[in-house]
Amino acid sequence: MTKPPLTLFLAAPRGFCAGVDRAIKIVEMALEKWGAPVYVRHEIVHNKFVVDDLRDKGAVFVEELDECPDDRPVIFSAHGVPKAVPAAAAKREMIFVDATCPLVSKVHIEAARHAENGLQMIMIGHAGHPETVGTMGQLPPGEVLLVETPEDVAGVEVRDPEKLAFVTQTTLSIDDTAEIVAALKARFPAIVGPHKEDICYATTNRQEAVKAMAPHIEALLVVGAPNSSNSRRLVEVGRKAGCSYAQLVQRAADIDWRALEGAAAVGVTAGASAPEVLIDEVIAAVHARYDVTVERVKTAEENVEFKVPRVLREPA
Repeated sequence: MTKPPLTLFLAAPRGFCAGVDRAIKIVEMALEKWGAPVYVRHEIVHNKFVVDDLRDKGAVFVEELDECPDDRPVIFSAHGVPKAVPAAAAKREMIFVDATCPLVSKVHIEAARHAENGLQMIMIGHAGHPETVGTMGQLPPGEVLLVETPEDVAGVEVRDPEKLAFVTQTTLSIDDTAEIVAALKARFPAIVGPHKEDICYATTNRQEAVKAMAPHIEALLVVGAPNSSNSRRLVEVGRKAGCSYAQLVQRAADIDWRALEGAAAVGVTAGASAPEVLIDEVIAAVHARYDVTVERVKTAEENVEFKVPRVLREPA
């Protein structure tokens, strides 16, 4: 049977970013150094395949620190943790390694600096997301106010409109965040913004690649987890950029092939916590059903690398 022709547009950059790469490496190196089990507070990154793989190697994933024994190392996820968590680990004399992405740590430092200068913080982020919880937990309760939409800005009650600063979650939609920032600046003209954009380079680059691809495709497949903020934003960005159908898939088995019927061009990208092996699996599944011509859409070159904490580079 003849396969229907299809042009497959591959976004670049896609998949793992430097912060995710570093976080996974931290768990693997901790297992090498201290042996299993090593405890990890929260999913190290938002990807089931990655978490299951590390679990098979001896990592134990827990939600809270009190689920960890005192005598085994614990790792804090790439999303960051409230200040109270490392303080509690230190009090229990635990070995702990912080796998917080350095770009999230930058936001934490920024928030602390603004607070020292007497400014109340407004955070643009998603309620309940581990990164938002971690950033808001850098300061005492009430010092960081959360807004999720431009509409939220109208209702936010601040201590002093002249003494405000804002930070953002690193995995948001660039365009949506710009709307919220505009609303903040309109209501609070004196508000201080980040020294450098908080939304991370990887989130920005993956969104730009989708925007570049969108005019050429009828459907978009985003490889990523349903609890991955940056992956979900890629689906939204694709739809907003004019792609009539965009689907988030964890694996090739999740693809809704009926939705792709009749499409002449399909795009594939992946969130920052999706490993290349899953992207390859999706591409292979498309090849199995179509006579594929591959087009690459490259909008940026990524060569960022983050060092792992010194404790893991030292001999045991």
